[in-house]
Amino acid sequence: MPRIELRGLVKRFGRTVAISGLSALIEDRELFAVVGPTACGKTTLLRLIAGLIRPDKGEILFDGVVVNDLPPPARRVRMVFQGHDYALFPHLVVYHARRWSNLSFPLRLRNQGLREISRRVRRVTRRLGINRNLFPRRPGELSEGQKQRVAVGKAIVLPPQILLLDEPLSHLDPPSRAKAREEIRELHRELGTTTVYVTHDLAEAFLLADRVAVMRVGRFEQVGTPREILDSPANRFVSDFVGSYLDSVRRAFVWR
Repeated sequence: MPRIELRGLVKRFGRTVAISGLSALIEDRELFAVVGPTACGKTTLLRLIAGLIRPDKGEILFDGVVVNDLPPPARRVRMVFQGHDYALFPHLVVYHARRWSNLSFPLRLRNQGLREISRRVRRVTRRLGINRNLFPRRPGELSEGQKQRVAVGKAIVLPPQILLLDEPLSHLDPPSRAKAREEIRELHRELGTTTVYVTHDLAEAFLLADRVAVMRVGRFEQVGTPREILDSPANRFVSDFVGSYLDSVRRAFVWR
């Protein structure tokens, strides 16, 4: 799976600087979490890696190859979007064995046979707890949590080289969120996909990630293991950010 290198990325929207000279190295098969306050640039960073937008300056490299000019399909990246539609197709049902559907779409696009489609979809739905009674429904007939599960399933039914997750558990209730978190960790172990996981919840990042980046106004203030960030915050901002989650972070280390 690709190693992702970010070199001096800059992205502006008008006068707003969303990403400001950001550099980082995300290792092959790593689960790398990005945390930070609202509007610090987390989602913009994912969109840059996915190729949905281009940097104004800097380079994005996969295994040492610059991909700035590669379109999204050529990057073999899947992204689960934050929002009410989660990039699901509103006119397609969750799953149909013989027709185009949200879960079968990536497989049918690559001319997979019906038996292989059924096998992969059955495996993903079982793992993510997507009940068969949801199969005939369209996204507009699903709850927010159900949409998120289907979106994650659509992203991994054909395992990508790079998986980008933007607040994938934000609309789940606490018991479902805990279960889905375990499922994401197990999926990562099994698939070995290089994964970038964006969340505002530091405890969630600490539970899941190999390393965590704490982000503020378009740049990383600190990158390290959960223990490194907890024991040796790089500056006052990181210290205050960790402090705001201290109780839940301590519980996270009990659970890890």
